[in-house]
Amino acid sequence: MKPENTPSKRKWISRAIDMYIDGFRNMTVGRTLWALIIIKVVVLLAVFKLLFFPNVLSNNYDTDQERAEAVRKSLIDNR
Repeated sequence: MKPENTPSKRKWISRAIDMYIDGFRNMTVGRTLWALIIIKVVVLLAVFKLLFFPNVLSNNYDTDQERAEAVRKSLIDNR
């Protein structure tokens, strides 16, 4: 009978992680595809940030004091 702490009794999570690590280590074409995916995601996030999340405070207020006051006012007045 095998003892309980043998490698064959490792948790399935660590075996799954090992499978992915070995798979990524032995990739050839996949590395290029992953690089393209990462570049695409970075570019998309940058575009989304510029288009959908503009920095309204720096555009509408000149100083940090004015920005802080606008935030305070916005938090206090719920209207």
